[in-house]
Amino acid sequence: MKSSPLARALSAGALSVYALLAACQTNPPDVAGYEDKLAAAGFVKRIANTPERQSMLRRLPIGQFVIRQSGSTLHYVYADPLVCGCLYLGTEQAFQQYLQNQRSANLASEEQLVAQMYEDAGWSWAAWGPWGSEMGFVYGPMGW
Repeated sequence: MKSSPLARALSAGALSVYALLAACQTNPPDVAGYEDKLAAAGFVKRIANTPERQSMLRRLPIGQFVIRQSGSTLHYVYADPLVCGCLYLGTEQAFQQYLQNQRSANLASEEQLVAQMYEDAGWSWAAWGPWGSEMGFVYGPMGW
């Protein structure tokens, strides 16, 4: 059975709209992954258990640190309305500890990656070479 030009045009239009909607969709931040990291750094969890707190929680950006000042003290606030319906409140010291923990975790990930790079003894560099000096090192018949 042949389809009419109108049916084909409608199908193509529907597919185009679907593709555009899929392209516009953004992934939510990985808020759940932050909970343990924030607590380990010294942030305190405050549940939005009153209408006033819930209203204030909705005003904060999701999954981002914001700074709030109270007198001469800076507070770092991280809103998590999706997972725990709460916010995390920390001092400058807690925020710096969080950053240090993140740097340490990134370094550990890099070290693990380096260890994995040399894990496969059957890997043959010869299949990928020889390379000249443009790669920053020379690999070829003379050895690496």
